[in-house]
Amino acid sequence: MYAHFFKRLIDFCIAFVALIVLFPFLLCIMVLLYFANNGAGVFFEQERIGKDDKVFKILKFKSMNDDKDKNGNWLPGKDRVTKMGRFIRATSIDELPQLINILKGDMALVGPRPLFVKYMPYYTKRERLRHTVRPGITGLSQVSGRNNLPLVERLELDVQYVDKISLILDVKIMLQTVLKVLKREDVVYLPDPDKNIPLDVLRRDKVKVN
Repeated sequence: MYAHFFKRLIDFCIAFVALIVLFPFLLCIMVLLYFANNGAGVFFEQERIGKDDKVFKILKFKSMNDDKDKNGNWLPGKDRVTKMGRFIRATSIDELPQLINILKGDMALVGPRPLFVKYMPYYTKRERLRHTVRPGITGLSQVSGRNNLPLVERLELDVQYVDKISLILDVKIMLQTVLKVLKREDVVYLPDPDKNIPLDVLRRDKVKVN
């Protein structure tokens, strides 16, 4: 009953109230980001996979500018992350626009993090269980190490969450998330490439994994 009805109701109410309460703060962040990003915009949108394999656009505050080299190519990510961008990543403020995704029904407060569309052909049957629930702003893999864990381990934690989903588990994950944000634990500005090999690259010799 919780997973199929009350979870969505609770998420919607919390997101709605949070957006109203935080609106002045979010407005200030938007103004600061506008100048920090040299007028390149304050929001970052990207297609991700959600519940029932539905594609949606995840919304974040933009932590990088759009600076390019003389040939018109993007500068490396480490050179485009602004000081303001580092701050909003360290404090997870960059994730707050996803409250809008929750209102729209694309996401939940707690759930597997939504990953790239290009990964779809490469999940195992077990890993696909992560798409039977709405993806979350935070989740079991986030409080267990975030990007410090290899991607395959994070996928397994996502499935474990789906298997054990409950109100108590969601509350525990939310509390752990708050503590990690306050302590700024597991903050990664640019993920370790050895631990974050894209799934399509990791399994490129297997067009479809059974």
